[in-house]
Amino acid sequence: MNKQEVNTQRYMLILAVLLIAGGLMYALRSVLLPFVVGIAVAYFLDPLVNRLTRGDRISRAAATSLVLAAFLLILLPLLILLGGMAVSQVSDFVVHLPEYVESFGEKVKVLIGRLQEYFPALIAEGKENLLAGNWGESLKPVVKVAQKIIANGFALVNLVSLLLISPVVAFYMLRDWHGFTGRILDLVPKKHKKNVVDGMQAVDRIISGYLRGQALVCAALGTFYSLGLWLVGLKLGVLVGFIAGLISFIPYVGSISGFLMAMVLVVTQYGTLPKIIAVVVVFLIGQFLEGNFLTPKFVGENIGLHPVWVMFALLAGGVLLGLLGMIIAVPVAAIIGVLLRFLIEHYKKSAIYLEK
Repeated sequence: MNKQEVNTQRYMLILAVLLIAGGLMYALRSVLLPFVVGIAVAYFLDPLVNRLTRGDRISRAAATSLVLAAFLLILLPLLILLGGMAVSQVSDFVVHLPEYVESFGEKVKVLIGRLQEYFPALIAEGKENLLAGNWGESLKPVVKVAQKIIANGFALVNLVSLLLISPVVAFYMLRDWHGFTGRILDLVPKKHKKNVVDGMQAVDRIISGYLRGQALVCAALGTFYSLGLWLVGLKLGVLVGFIAGLISFIPYVGSISGFLMAMVLVVTQYGTLPKIIAVVVVFLIGQFLEGNFLTPKFVGENIGLHPVWVMFALLAGGVLLGLLGMIIAVPVAAIIGVLLRFLIEHYKKSAIYLEK
């Protein structure tokens, strides 16, 4: 068997493993979430455990227990507090959604009427009914779906599994992290070990730089938007600000979604120009802070992931695997990016590229 046939078999084996792994992940997506969350928590906390175990001052198991206990003591009360506020505000919003929709439709009718007075040719007679008709009736199916989602409690089984299984997975992964990575490296052929180690280090640098930094950016933006909309006096403003910050890891989607939700609420609740301008100012300041201070400081511009590539990866992961897909989207995007750079580098050294 010549070298070309060996390489072909190797590539076919790698492709088969990737296809099988992808198929299994898709088939088991409904039960994988707590395990992936546990592994993600272990990845985030591993540097702290490494720092505690430096110099053999404390065992790996003891350091893992201390770090994970501190993490849970900080996180769980915060989640209970924020979760209670979110469920309460979302439930209130769903109950009053038909009223908000009717009020918004009426205000849009008034606005269209004023536009007709000043610009008669802009909106033909009767067209306003298409834009601002009986909104409450037309959105009743949406309201019913939202009410069912709230009633189901965000899939109670998954929530319980997250709370019970994820901490256990995080403990064992965190305690045995170096053992797992060492066994994986032992399976790599010695000839390719250096390239694999370099690639893994590049992926780790990208993922840690992006995820840890983006988490700080999302927390800062969520706090700013919630506080700003609360000061404006917007009902549900804290919830909208929290959501806008939470989904700011998708470039531009968080701020745009939050802005649109806030505009609908401010028009519905107040409909006055000063309040509308105040909401606009809150989001303009938030975008200025994100673009000029938060993202450059916490995430950086040289992590190797273009915003468009991140956006595509997150949306594609969400469509294929839901929340699980969005959690693993950035690591997968980082791995693909490193592999592509490796292939391009080797292609530029090949005879095909250098041939004149």
